[in-house]
Amino acid sequence: MRDFSKLEKKLKVKFENKDLIRQAVVHRSYLNEHPEFELPHNERLEFLGDAVLELVVTEYLYKNYPNPEGELTNWRAAMVNAKMLSEIAKDLNIEDFLYLSKGEAKDVNSKARQIILANAMEAIIGAIYLDKDYEAAKKMIKAEVIVKLPGILKHKLYQDPKSRFQEIAQDRVGVTPSYKVIEESGPDHAKHFVVGVFLKKELVAKGEGTSKQEAQVAAAAEGLKAKNWE
Repeated sequence: MRDFSKLEKKLKVKFENKDLIRQAVVHRSYLNEHPEFELPHNERLEFLGDAVLELVVTEYLYKNYPNPEGELTNWRAAMVNAKMLSEIAKDLNIEDFLYLSKGEAKDVNSKARQIILANAMEAIIGAIYLDKDYEAAKKMIKAEVIVKLPGILKHKLYQDPKSRFQEIAQDRVGVTPSYKVIEESGPDHAKHFVVGVFLKKELVAKGEGTSKQEAQVAAAAEGLKAKNWE
């Protein structure tokens, strides 16, 4: 039995309606295996929480930074994307409380798990909003999400990995990265690419994707890790 008081302590929120915090971590796959479960999945709460999160972050950026709309949009995206939200969810130990199918429960380090965690994070925000009010949700978002902004700005995490890798490579080694398709497979409607990112002749890292662009971005992200440039 999950002890949700531990999660409440992490969130610094005591729920009046305990079903809301439980529902926030119910993935659709769990109900496929447990149709008798007394609560619905978390997708409606996620829908609500996504809107609350975006409003709180947008309001904060608008009130605190005079930057143009385009820059603020990039900063907001860096704060509320699936990667960032899933990392925050892991810090809060939300993973320990998820209701998942047996298959999803085994799939620990996948992109799918990242999305499940990010969605649960948004659903929890929606649950706080419903159980308390906008101000309570705002307080939690400031403490867990907006607190990441200084690091995002310092390390320019609002840039996509390709832009970031290029900027750092030019600054530190005076070289503009190049990308080369190393492997291409699959039929036209389902192509798979492996792309390498190079600094002159040095193969720094490889990335995979369903398009050359996606594989290049993945390669740049791996390149940042390989060079310890993150």
